[in-house]
Amino acid sequence: MRGNKSRNTLPELRLRKALWAAGLRGYRVHWPKAPGKPDICYPSRRLAIFVHGCFWHRCPYCLPALPKTNTVFWQSKFKANLARDAKYKHMYREAGWQRLVVWECQLKQGQQSIVALIRELHSGVPASWELAA
Repeated sequence: MRGNKSRNTLPELRLRKALWAAGLRGYRVHWPKAPGKPDICYPSRRLAIFVHGCFWHRCPYCLPALPKTNTVFWQSKFKANLARDAKYKHMYREAGWQRLVVWECQLKQGQQSIVALIRELHSGVPASWELAA
């Protein structure tokens, strides 16, 4: 897993570029004061955005295949990732933060709807926290 970046991945960079172009600036990248160091964070708006890779976080929309070799390792790895994601989801809810998960496959389909949702959350308009694929 050394070759797999955990920060500044291509989906993260694409979303940050789209947010910048849409005028949604002022975000922090991997802000250490927020639980889990979200990929993009608007601290003043209490908005944390996580860009999840479909493979690593087991996307419910595109359902990536489980590797056929070393399945015990991969199952425990994915189970730990999902448990960590659930823990952070609970922590943000308890702290009164908005938490948005953006999936890699959603970014490939188009960024306009994601940027529009982030704009709504940024402005304080209640909206769904998850995008339908």
